[in-house]
Amino acid sequence: MNFLTELREGLTISWSAIRANKLRSALTTLGIVIGIVTVTLMGTAIQGLNNSFMSSVSSIGADVLYVERAGWFTGSHEAWMKAMKNPNLTLAEADALQRQLKLASAIAPVAQDQDQIKYQKRNSSSSPILGTTEDYQLTSGLVVAQGHFLTTAESDGGRPVCVIGAALATNLFLNASPLGEKIMIEKHEFEVVGVLDKQGGFAEQGGADNEVILPLPQFTRHIWSNPPFTIQVKVADIGQLDDAKEELRTVLRRYRHLAPGTPDNFAINQQDQILQMFHQVAGTIAGIGIFITGLSLFVGGIGIMNIMFVSVAERTREIGVRKAIGAKNRTILLQFIIEAACICLIGGVIALLIAWPATLLLQKMMPATLSLPVVAISLFVSAVTGILSGFFPAWRAARMNTVDALRNE
Repeated sequence: MNFLTELREGLTISWSAIRANKLRSALTTLGIVIGIVTVTLMGTAIQGLNNSFMSSVSSIGADVLYVERAGWFTGSHEAWMKAMKNPNLTLAEADALQRQLKLASAIAPVAQDQDQIKYQKRNSSSSPILGTTEDYQLTSGLVVAQGHFLTTAESDGGRPVCVIGAALATNLFLNASPLGEKIMIEKHEFEVVGVLDKQGGFAEQGGADNEVILPLPQFTRHIWSNPPFTIQVKVADIGQLDDAKEELRTVLRRYRHLAPGTPDNFAINQQDQILQMFHQVAGTIAGIGIFITGLSLFVGGIGIMNIMFVSVAERTREIGVRKAIGAKNRTILLQFIIEAACICLIGGVIALLIAWPATLLLQKMMPATLSLPVVAISLFVSAVTGILSGFFPAWRAARMNTVDALRNE
């Protein structure tokens, strides 16, 4: 008897045994169902968050440097408190960088505040308000869906105009075009000249999809007269990123008259810092999720193993008869392993049927994606759990003495 024949025969006998004990098989799968639902929902949540985060971060651009008073991740409270003593960046420093940097293609000073945006009787709860220049479109990688971004004349002049995010445009104007309409910020009117393309993901939660971009003179006149600035620097050639970063540091140190050996009193941040921190956090969350899932599957696996021992004990005479007519040890071993794997796979399919609507509900609270790889991993984990749980009962059945098995009543 070749392996394929043994496999087919094992599947037939296993399916018959499962059908003959429907209630027991159903109860046995409960532990596996709980474990696989946990695996699936954890996978959908992590994959959804990862995709959403990477989509949002990719819009920042790997070739953009962010000059700020403090680093994004200082590492300790003491380091953060020390960084907070650094002087704020100024427009004069942004002008100096604009004049002296040779390896930069765009430089944009950015000031930010947060406030309610009003249009007629509708308003936003709280939206980011940015004051910047026309170069911000280049440094941030924003795409305009309607109208235009701030022009040089609008950035330098005193005209009260603005560009708004896609989500904010939908919330305030519903299906009407915002172009030419005026929104109210801090009792001042600003004409909408552009609407940004929707970014989605984390940008919808207080990010670019919900923000208002003003010309810098309008921001300092009506929103915040003396704000702290972030200076965004887009490098002309990403291959010269390190050189551009060093040039930026040199120019800013010279402007601030820092003596050689004196630590920088500013920070230059870039995208890889965000990615590194995100992967650390995601890895920790995944590790905790795997531990919890492992406990669920362990409990389910113990249940499968116990039931399979009972099944072997009940079918001792059947095993003896099969061995007496020529069944090999591996055939008996394969039969019971297949039976355990089938029970777990049935549990896995049931778990996926539960996880699918659960994922749809989860999407209302956070990004979640039930993709084919997650489905495949869930079914694979089900099968492996069944194989491992059923191995020892199957090994016991395969090692039975034929005569002793036949004597069993």
